[in-house]
Amino acid sequence: MSKSSLITGVYGRQVWDSRGRPTVEAEVTLASGAMGRGVAPAGASTGRHEALELRDGGAAFGGFGVNQAVANVNDAIADVLAGADALTPDAVDRLLIERDGTENKSRLGANACIAVSMAAAHAAAAHEGVPLYALLAGGDASVIPLPEIQIFGGGAHAGRRIDIQDLMVVCPGAASFAEALAWTAEIYRVAGTVMAARGARAGVADEGGFWPAFASNEEALETLSQAIETAGYRPLEQVAIAVDIAASEFGADGRYALALEGRQIDRDEMVGLLMAWIDRYPILSLEDPLAEDDAEGFALLMARCGTRMQVVGDDLLVSDGARVRDAAARGLANTVLLKPNQRGTLMEVRQAWEAAQAVGMGGIVSARSGETEDVTIAHLAVGWGVPQFKVGSFSRSERMAKWNEVLRIAEALGPKARFAGGAALRQGGSSDQGGAS
Repeated sequence: MSKSSLITGVYGRQVWDSRGRPTVEAEVTLASGAMGRGVAPAGASTGRHEALELRDGGAAFGGFGVNQAVANVNDAIADVLAGADALTPDAVDRLLIERDGTENKSRLGANACIAVSMAAAHAAAAHEGVPLYALLAGGDASVIPLPEIQIFGGGAHAGRRIDIQDLMVVCPGAASFAEALAWTAEIYRVAGTVMAARGARAGVADEGGFWPAFASNEEALETLSQAIETAGYRPLEQVAIAVDIAASEFGADGRYALALEGRQIDRDEMVGLLMAWIDRYPILSLEDPLAEDDAEGFALLMARCGTRMQVVGDDLLVSDGARVRDAAARGLANTVLLKPNQRGTLMEVRQAWEAAQAVGMGGIVSARSGETEDVTIAHLAVGWGVPQFKVGSFSRSERMAKWNEVLRIAEALGPKARFAGGAALRQGGSSDQGGAS
């Protein structure tokens, strides 16, 4: 162990996220003078099994203040990490876990812990003189992920204007990350003109996608399909739809309330509705298609379409390795969404990805609806070799910063870079569509 890589300082401050809410930024300094910084994101639709964000409550900022979380960084966390070796990141994260001492980070706050965990990783990379992705991969980084990009926002991201939370595109026919972004830029532009022509364009949602004014959930799917074709791309073969239903937001106990359509349906009807959409539209990925407590519904859907469709667990799995293994054993999902703040340390999220790989699941590194200029997750996707990357839409700088960071990483890797392409979707379960690899 070199003394120069030991942590000499941990400092926290309040900064602001993309919704104008307070969040935690941490800086970790090493004896060598190397410094790393991390900023905690925040979700709007959160699973009940996620690690807990520590918020102040009260009147200020609508209760979203982070004074206590920042104080925890500057006091308890700074004390426990003093003298720890940043080049042993799992040991650093274990110190955070042990100091918190709860199952859900409720003492220190997952927002405080993840900001410090990311900052310590960046400090270690700076100390070694390499980008974070290279440090995480041990110098063997090569996989550039397939992007999953929001076009329409809904659910908790758009005042529940439609029940579906995200309507996104993926480009299994693209030959590179850059080409996938270029195709998406055209689809995003065309979608805006299609919506404007219908009088359905009403600003943008939390993640930068268009805020829809549709009469039904299915109209959103039809409009996105039209935008793909109008932009000149072949549905399924070149560009497909990925849908985040976020069903926990409107479903429980096997019942689902479709507010936009003014009706309630049961589990079997919900699965039937999803299957009808799959048959009618170029959908290759369904995220949280059933509520987090509806294991029976997930199993039913997987039995009907899991061999040809990516079924993604977010609220169901909350980036938790044990939940990933259990879901695989029960046939509930074939892909895990990986969100660092769901667990509170990078080590725990990486372990969820390792668990997914061990059982043959696909993976997607994901941002949150409340984001910042922090680009750590771009480095996680490449450094951990996760084949898909979900950031939000193709507008707003907190989103574009992350897309642009992957472009830079791909350029830096040069001929070593290998675009995951359509093979990423096949890893998650879809096996009947082509794509670049």
